[in-house]
Amino acid sequence: MSGDFDHSIAESTAHRPWPMPRMPWLMTQSWHDLLFAHWQVEVSEVRRAVPAPFELDLFNNQAWVGVVPFRMTNVGLRAIPPLPWISAFPELNVRTYVRVADRPGVYFFSLDAASRLAVATARMLLNLPYYTADMTIERRGAGLHYKSTRRAGHGAQFEAIYEPLGVPFTPPVGSIEHFLTERYCLYQHTRQGHPFRLEIHHRSWSLQVARAAISVNTMAAASRLTLNGAPALLHFAERQDVVAWPPTRLVAAPQRRVRNVTE
Repeated sequence: MSGDFDHSIAESTAHRPWPMPRMPWLMTQSWHDLLFAHWQVEVSEVRRAVPAPFELDLFNNQAWVGVVPFRMTNVGLRAIPPLPWISAFPELNVRTYVRVADRPGVYFFSLDAASRLAVATARMLLNLPYYTADMTIERRGAGLHYKSTRRAGHGAQFEAIYEPLGVPFTPPVGSIEHFLTERYCLYQHTRQGHPFRLEIHHRSWSLQVARAAISVNTMAAASRLTLNGAPALLHFAERQDVVAWPPTRLVAAPQRRVRNVTE
């Protein structure tokens, strides 16, 4: 699906919580058929799993962990056309929500992908916790059948059939949906332990309430996190085109804290 990237997203910035970086963006990605499955998790459990430099971001005193299966296309560098055989693959993320100073972002416990090259590159350049997985996605009418088995370790697995319900909506500011999705950076640390921020940009999310039958899910357990019962929230997004910048090292690390957002 190369060549269909919407470069005009760089001109749509009014929704952003802070200005885009002044330097040119470096990379493109297109995310398709996303399921946002979210669970409430004990704050203390999430705090133990997140490095100290990153402040937990809570909503109504609750910590949230998301499992997000989707597929990627248009993965490539600026001014270099994406190559179909290396720029499109399924991906599956386990994430929570953090911030540094006034910039809320995402912290990834794991990122599984079906591309060995993507996994090796992200691990080498960004120290992101990527893992190679055997993954399949099959269309089931309006929905998808998604299967993933990690090759390393104990083979963290995920299998679900999911589909959108209802009409698309843009999450209003202050809503839980806005809190969980409208984030324009990720946080991680280098191999030497230095925290960094990697900024991204996209249009506002267009979401739909989703239905999902999750038959297997050991993704969070592989990161020693406990997900109890069915997800509290399920949302679907058809597509999001994204640009990303090189990482920026954070000079001063804040104290170990949490930040709460209320409705």
